[in-house]
Amino acid sequence: MMTPATTTGPEQTIADARTRIDALDDRIIGLIQERMAVSTVVQQTRIASGGRRVNLSREMEILGRYREALGKPGTPLAMTLLELCRGRI
Repeated sequence: MMTPATTTGPEQTIADARTRIDALDDRIIGLIQERMAVSTVVQQTRIASGGRRVNLSREMEILGRYREALGKPGTPLAMTLLELCRGRI
């Protein structure tokens, strides 16, 4: 019995994987856009109630979570995500 990997050539395997990657990227971009919108609500609410736009202790939690889940590269990824969501500080 042949497995799917042996019935298709490497070009098709790569093309199929790239199609999946493109679909995953579309989902990731959509989730980032959704996160940006939610972050805007949090910032606006915090400012309206007399707080600061940025909560540094919360950002440190997020950085730690990404670093724990993704290793060292998780930190710059989280920093980029935070900057996208709250702007530069």
